[in-house]
Amino acid sequence: MIARAANAVWRRVYARYVMASAVALCADIGLFLTLLRVDMSPVIASTIGYIVGLGVHWLISSRLVFTDQAARGTAQRTKQKMLFIISALVGLAITGAIVGFATARGLDPRLAKLCAIFASFQTTYMLRRSIVFV
Repeated sequence: MIARAANAVWRRVYARYVMASAVALCADIGLFLTLLRVDMSPVIASTIGYIVGLGVHWLISSRLVFTDQAARGTAQRTKQKMLFIISALVGLAITGAIVGFATARGLDPRLAKLCAIFASFQTTYMLRRSIVFV
């Protein structure tokens, strides 16, 4: 019974996280594609898009996804923000590495970014669920 209830809660949180990620991804990809159109380096464009998406994701995650786990006190909230940023840096490293590696080998930057999205999504979710919002 308890396991079933915990599983249901996990699925709701994960579903909200997926939706938050979709909104953040729209901001990320929209900016990434815009910067590619002005001939910015794919790695730099990908990084800038990721950072903007990160800001969007923090706002949604801390207010709508992990509402019960979001810290209320100033010191706790600051610590949580720092952990969120660290998790994002891990995702950013994954994203930059994949986009850089793939485009250096001739893959279209948009396809490289898509591959990076899938790889970094699960990693950042697990970090945020198990370390940031506990």
